[in-house]
Amino acid sequence: MADVGIFTKNADILARVGANANATAKATAATDVYVLNVESTINALTRFNWSDWYADVVDVASVDIKGILTETGASMCAINVINWDMDAIGRSVAESMITVLRDVVLRNLQILKNTNVQTFMDEEA
Repeated sequence: MADVGIFTKNADILARVGANANATAKATAATDVYVLNVESTINALTRFNWSDWYADVVDVASVDIKGILTETGASMCAINVINWDMDAIGRSVAESMITVLRDVVLRNLQILKNTNVQTFMDEEA
């Protein structure tokens, strides 16, 4: 199955779940189930269509401002992958990983909700 995400790719998710996550849960076919929902959630929560914005921004120079979207989407997906089988990683470790990922998501969503940030990213792109 192909990587279906616009700003969230399987490699970014895998970098966050670690080597011991369940192999089935971290396969591209499984993560694709989460990716589009997560990207839609980010768009809805921030009231800005980042998917369209990201697809329009193909300039390599803008890579430094697109990373926050990738980090947010990949972290949200990684939480789902870890939750799928917490025992594969170890419950205590999995809970710690989820806490860190959740903190990243909450911080980034707060940043992305800010209309000044949206304007800045749009102008810089």
